[in-house]
Amino acid sequence: MSEIKNNVLIACDHGGFELKKDIIKQFNNYSFKDFGCSDQSSVDYPDYAHKLIKELANNLTDPHEDTEHFGILICGSGQGMAMTANKQQNVRAALCWSVESAKLARGHNNAQVLCIGARLLEKKLAFEIIEAFLTTPFEGGRHVKRINKI
Repeated sequence: MSEIKNNVLIACDHGGFELKKDIIKQFNNYSFKDFGCSDQSSVDYPDYAHKLIKELANNLTDPHEDTEHFGILICGSGQGMAMTANKQQNVRAALCWSVESAKLARGHNNAQVLCIGARLLEKKLAFEIIEAFLTTPFEGGRHVKRINKI
């Protein structure tokens, strides 16, 4: 397994709880800061997305250049988490469904937050997407001016 970023925040709703536990177990040699939820009881995904995003936004040294702070948000489809996360200024959340989409979200869009759908992805693929997202560097160059327009 490749080295991933040092500061990985993670949160989920009830639909993503089991996958969140599996992610933390799979990537057990890394530390995650867990923002919940803590079981499969029905909860509202925005509550957990907001907790993670506020922490991330408070720790970004430079919203366009920071390469040390990342988050993973998990719900049933990933859509609700992505919509919520993208409401926070200077945070770029990407809903990823493939390794290629994760690499492009990092390489071209310098996304800091990965959103995944626990009900739509096999666990093995979810792990591969996370690995790609957390290890792909931002390419910079022509992409910087585009990000600055967001």
